[in-house]
Amino acid sequence: MSAISDFFKAVTNLDSAVDLVSFMQDILTPQELEELALRWQIVRLLDAGIPQREIASQLKCSVTTVSRGSRQLKYGFGGFEKALLKSRVKTKMKV
Repeated sequence: MSAISDFFKAVTNLDSAVDLVSFMQDILTPQELEELALRWQIVRLLDAGIPQREIASQLKCSVTTVSRGSRQLKYGFGGFEKALLKSRVKTKMKV
């Protein structure tokens, strides 16, 4: 089993969001966690139709960083779309 496969198996074997948070806090530095959270914010704002320059200004990051998120959203492996879909469904269920 590759190291990447082993990592994702460990993540998917966790039982709760609390366990996932603990695992991520153990394995990533605070800066790495911030960078991951920023990427997710970028993707959510792009999905909401917010212009890239506005996102960069709002999140205080470069347009290049936002463009990278846009490119992955359009040409990536589909993970963002799946996560966004699940996020939308859960948001609608709360309303």
